[in-house]
Formats: sequence, C-alpha cells, structure tokens
Amino acid sequence: MAHVPGPFHLAIPVTDLEAAREFYATRLGCAEGRSSERWIDFDFWGHQLVVHLAPHSLAAAEHENPVDGDAVPIPHFGVVMDWAEFHALADRLRDAHQEFVIEPRTRFEGQPGEQATMFLRDPAGNAIECKAFRDPGQLFAT
Repeated sequence: MAHVPGPFHLAIPVTDLEAAREFYATRLGCAEGRSSERWIDFDFWGHQLVVHLAPHSLAAAEHENPVDGDAVPIPHFGVVMDWAEFHALADRLRDAHQEFVIEPRTRFEGQPGEQATMFLRDPAGNAIECKAFRDPGQLFAT
C-alpha cells in the first residue's frame, strides 16, 4: 500500500489552557481552531494538535537519548518545517526570550539528513522539536 501523506492528529495533556493558548497561539504562532472549557485545537503547521486539560501534569519521566552531541528529551513530538520558516521561528523565539532545552542549531552537518533543530517545552512540560532539512528530500536519508 502506498503512503499517502497528510496531516496527523496529536492530543497532549496540559495543566492550564490559558497558558497553553498563549504558548501555542501567541509564542509559536499556531492558529486556534475549535475549543471548549477542557480542550483547544491548534493548527500545528498543517497538523491538528489538541491540548486537553489534565488535572495534574501527565508529562512522562525525564529521559534522554544522545543524538549528535545533544541530550534529546524522550518523549517528544514535533514538526518538520521549511528551512526559512524554521529560522524565522527560532529568531522570534529568541527575541521572546524563550528557554530552550536544546538551542537552535544544525545537526549532522555535511552528512545525509543535515537538519536545523531546536527543542523547547510548553508550559505543561511537553517536549517539542522543531526541525528543518536544508534538502527536504533527506528526511529519511540513511
């Protein structure tokens, strides 16, 4: 069966809907969709991200895996962006004094899969990776 690309749907727990709204809509620039008093839909670069109010943090225990010199938080979710869009977001986040888990940088430089990457956490502690490939055709390069 052929793979048909399309948007994914991801639901994550948050402890404060207003803090999540400020982070995803204002800080990251994700458009808000439908919402209720318990959840909010966001357009996460063409994908549906739903933040659900949880009574207390459900963030998993802190684990890390080493990747090209970085301690990558596990679990995490993220998005693959356009190269220019990634750098514009990184600049906007730096200007807003966003705290990063891993500062924006280029990983695997000069190798298959060269990519720009950054990691940050939302107000509920969910780890997020934003990345971009200099050559988008290298997404699954080995």
